[in-house]
Amino acid sequence: MSGPLQDVIVVDLSRALAGPHAAMMLGDMGARVIKVESPTGDDTRGWGPPFVGPEEDPISTYFLSANRNKESITLDLKSDDGRDVLTRLVERADVLIENFRPGVMDRLGFGNERLHDLNPRLVVLSISGFGHDGPQGGRAGYDQIAQGEAGLMSVTGPDADSPQRIGVPIGDLLAGMYGAYGVVSALHERNATGIGRVVRTSLLAAVVGAHAFQGTAYTVAGHVGHAQGNHHPALSPYGLFHCADGDVQVACGSESLWVRLAEAFDIDPAAPGMATNRERTANRDRVTATLNEAFSTWRLDDLLPRLDELGIPAGEVRTIDRVYDWDQTRSQGLVLDVDHPVLGSIEIPGPPIRLDDNAFAGGRETHLAPPTLGQHNDSVRAWLAEEDHA
Repeated sequence: MSGPLQDVIVVDLSRALAGPHAAMMLGDMGARVIKVESPTGDDTRGWGPPFVGPEEDPISTYFLSANRNKESITLDLKSDDGRDVLTRLVERADVLIENFRPGVMDRLGFGNERLHDLNPRLVVLSISGFGHDGPQGGRAGYDQIAQGEAGLMSVTGPDADSPQRIGVPIGDLLAGMYGAYGVVSALHERNATGIGRVVRTSLLAAVVGAHAFQGTAYTVAGHVGHAQGNHHPALSPYGLFHCADGDVQVACGSESLWVRLAEAFDIDPAAPGMATNRERTANRDRVTATLNEAFSTWRLDDLLPRLDELGIPAGEVRTIDRVYDWDQTRSQGLVLDVDHPVLGSIEIPGPPIRLDDNAFAGGRETHLAPPTLGQHNDSVRAWLAEEDHA
C-alpha cells in the first residue's frame, strides 16, 4: 500500500454507484477497501451491455468503472457467519460506507449506535436518495430520478420544453465525491477527538449542491433558470458554434477576450447589442449567428490553432474513443493498465488526481483491477484470523 490514506481501512457495504464511487476514491488514495457483497454480488455486476469476458460468466464494464482498488468478500448478512465476519471487520475498520435505504442497517443489526459500540473511532458514510429524514426521507433514489427531482434536467437540454438527463449518472457520482470529502474531513477531526462521526449525504443534496449560479439566480434574484442548449445562460459568446466541417466550442469569459475574438474575425465588438456581456446574452441568437457565419469558411483543423494563437479558450467535441486515445488524456495518468484475474491485462479509466506531479494518477503507485465476486474471501478471512490472535 502507498498513498496518504494507506493506514485507513474501509469496509464498503454499498452497491450500485454512489457509495462504490466514494469507496473507490478512498482506495485511489491508498486506503485498503474491502468490498462486502451479497452472495449474488453488487447489482452492477449485471448491468450492461457492454459485457466482456467469458460468455458463461460475463463481466460488466459498468461494474469495472466503480470498483478499482478494492478487495471483494461475499457475506450473507442475515446469517450468523455473515454478521460475525462483518462485526470483526467493523472492529478493525476506520470507515464504513453504506447506501441502503434508511432503516435497513438497523434491521440488519448494524445501526449507527451499534457500529459505534463496536468501534467508537469508526467514521460512517451513509448515502441515501433524498436524505435520511424529512417528509420524503425514506424514498429510494436512482440517479435519473434525482436528476429530475433536483432540477438538473430542467436546466439541461435544447430548450425549456425538452428536459434532458446528463449522459453520465452525475447525481451518483457527485454524491460519491461529496461523501468521500465528508469522510476525509471526519478522519481529520478524529485525529483530535478520537471519535468517529456519521457523515450523511444524498443524491438530492449532491445535485442541489452543484446548482452553482442556477441556485443563487433563484434564491437571491427569484430567477428560474431553464435549459438553453449548448450556450451559457450568463455569458456570451460561450457555447457551441459551427464551422465548415464540424463544431467548435468557444468560451469568452471576459470583455477583452470578446474584443480579441471579434476583431480577429472582422466583427465590430462595439456594435449595438454586442458591446457588453449583458447585451450579448440578451441578443444571444444574433451573436451566435454572427459567429457561425464568421466560422463558416474555416475548417476545424485550421480554426482551433487560430483561436489558440489568439488566446481564445476553444475546443472540439470529442467522442469517448477519441478522448481515451488522446495523448493529452494519457499524459495525465487517466488510463491505467491493470491485471484482471479473468480478463488479463486491461485498460481502465484512472483517478483524476495526481500527487507531486507523479506520472501515475491517484495516491498509490500500484492500482488494483476491480475484483471478481468473492475474489478475496480467503485472504480477508485469513487476515481477520491473524488479527484475532495478534
